[in-house]
Amino acid sequence: MRRVTTFTFAAALVALVAGSAQGQADPSKSVAGGGISVPGWMGTADGGASVNDAKFAMEGNGFHATTGPAITYWNAGNKASGDYTVKATFTEPKFQNLNSHPHPYGIVIGGNDMGTATASYLYCAVNGNGSFIVRGFGPAAFQVNGRSGAQNAAVHKAAAVGETVTNEVGVSVKGDKVSCWMNGTEVASYTKAELVAAGRLKSTDGLYGLRFAHNTEVTLTGLTLSK
Repeated sequence: MRRVTTFTFAAALVALVAGSAQGQADPSKSVAGGGISVPGWMGTADGGASVNDAKFAMEGNGFHATTGPAITYWNAGNKASGDYTVKATFTEPKFQNLNSHPHPYGIVIGGNDMGTATASYLYCAVNGNGSFIVRGFGPAAFQVNGRSGAQNAAVHKAAAVGETVTNEVGVSVKGDKVSCWMNGTEVASYTKAELVAAGRLKSTDGLYGLRFAHNTEVTLTGLTLSK
């Protein structure tokens, strides 16, 4: 009995150390020359980090985001209410360029009290490995489709680490339904009652914007709102 107990404890200790090492293997890296240089845009970085630890800039007719910490960007003039769709095309020029595993990026909707401790919003974000996540803040973080998200054939995958991958990501609100779209295919949908609730969204009406995980480099074009 003692031998089994000792083995179990040792195994647990190894697992704990391995888990800690894995968690520390991909810490957020501050981006040189960081900050927001796009007029009218603001941001909030996770964990009390500074927006200057990431970089958000214009690139052609779109944007170029390079993150240290995970971060959310918005423009106070970008408001959506009622029925609407927000979408943009995201390109990861070099898949996993700044990280050891896939990190998501995507569209934010329902932004209320942005930049404050009581901010609430929902985001649908894509990974270059063929998966997507639906999450939010209300003001604490919450998961909608699980910790690891879900795979879907509509999501484009990078051919390999370092290769380019592009996906169009959209979020729509229509009546009582909120949907996440990948490359024109609805990959998930929820009722407003599932999302607009205590500890989740204040409303699906609000600001729309962009969400990027930590240590991610992405360009995007065609950020549009349609009714």
